[in-house]
Amino acid sequence: MRFARLGPVGSEIPVALHNGEAFDLRSIAADINGAFFAADGVAAAKAALAAGTLPAVATEGVRVGAPIARPGKIVCVGLNYSDHAEETGATLPDEPVIFMKDPSTMVGPFDDVFIPRTSEKTDWEVELGVVIGATARYLESPDDAAAVIAGYAVSHDVSERAFQLERGGTWDKGKSCETFNPFGPELLTADEVADPQALGLRLWVNGVERQNGTTANMAFGVNHIIWYLSQFMVLQPGDVINTGTPAGVAMGIEGQPYLRAGDVVELEIDGLGRARQTLVQA
Repeated sequence: MRFARLGPVGSEIPVALHNGEAFDLRSIAADINGAFFAADGVAAAKAALAAGTLPAVATEGVRVGAPIARPGKIVCVGLNYSDHAEETGATLPDEPVIFMKDPSTMVGPFDDVFIPRTSEKTDWEVELGVVIGATARYLESPDDAAAVIAGYAVSHDVSERAFQLERGGTWDKGKSCETFNPFGPELLTADEVADPQALGLRLWVNGVERQNGTTANMAFGVNHIIWYLSQFMVLQPGDVINTGTPAGVAMGIEGQPYLRAGDVVELEIDGLGRARQTLVQA
């Protein structure tokens, strides 16, 4: 099943997408958020859609928001693709590299991205985003992770490399600038994804392809990441995990200019849709 949220910032309507139409979910849920997943809103939405009780809503000319409301937390994995580690001169880690991203960075998939003031190294990263659908703490093994995944979405982990790597040694401030996590356009439920380790990811800057990878190259797969995180923190319904990026970021290309105002980034993941953002100066 596919979910989206449509409408102005702060007034998005939760919808189910089916056969090219959008169906209003407000009769069964106020929003697509942690409470929705915790109450098995996916099953309720499927039942209501099958029963024909959900009214259709117009989509033409309507803003597409992030497919979930602001998460409780965004947890990110760094250096998780072998080709990305190679291009940055890093060694693949023995355990996942974990950092946090401010949840308020989440914006819609077609919203503008702000280049921070004083930024010279704003970079792009297409990533597979995982939405948690049930509480996960101290999972016994990676095999248990699949049961707590609500679904998947395209995630853009925008990064400011100087803030991240050159100013104080903490990654979070280079990842948490305003608008730095466009998400969507839709959430595809986990049961619709046959193998999250067999998805192609692509990104273009001003029409030039910069990233073209596959989740098969992850050093740590989705299930391993969720199991691993559950040993250190409680994952709650509605939380988001950004699972890393393949090769092709500006930081890894000698002489490659970083993003500037007016640049356009487009990105997609197999089966999860395509997003597009314009860079503007904050």
